[in-house]
Amino acid sequence: MFDRDTTGQERFKSLIPSYIRDSSVAVIVYDVASTQSFLNTSNWIEEVRTERGSDVIIVLVGNKTDLVKKRQVSIEEGEAKARDLNVMFIETSAKAGFNIKALFRKIAAALPGMETLPSTKQEDMVDVNLKSSNAAATQSQPQSGGCAC
Repeated sequence: MFDRDTTGQERFKSLIPSYIRDSSVAVIVYDVASTQSFLNTSNWIEEVRTERGSDVIIVLVGNKTDLVKKRQVSIEEGEAKARDLNVMFIETSAKAGFNIKALFRKIAAALPGMETLPSTKQEDMVDVNLKSSNAAATQSQPQSGGCAC
């Protein structure tokens, strides 16, 4: 997986192969409110395939679905491109938290060896929320020698 966001900047182009070289997954994200962002995804997918061949999971992600009135790329266009390029597809909104868990579940399910495991049920998933819902929760006392962190 890409561990850096180069936002498509040309000055980072020489770094791309080093990020891709040992990757098992590439998440190619575009802004659904930007046709240019969507068009650039083909170049990124080509870069990944040039470096990794077919030995990589590629997910095309349409982000910012919360910008409904600014949308320029339809879900059908995203799905069609993913189908044409033989990559996985999902739409998300990082701001609203929409489909973020589903994205990572989709990636995990596609990893080698995961096809033999039983499908994970929603109730088996653990939701980790790092934001405190109230100040009292952050100042709670440890129970029976446990950590309050």
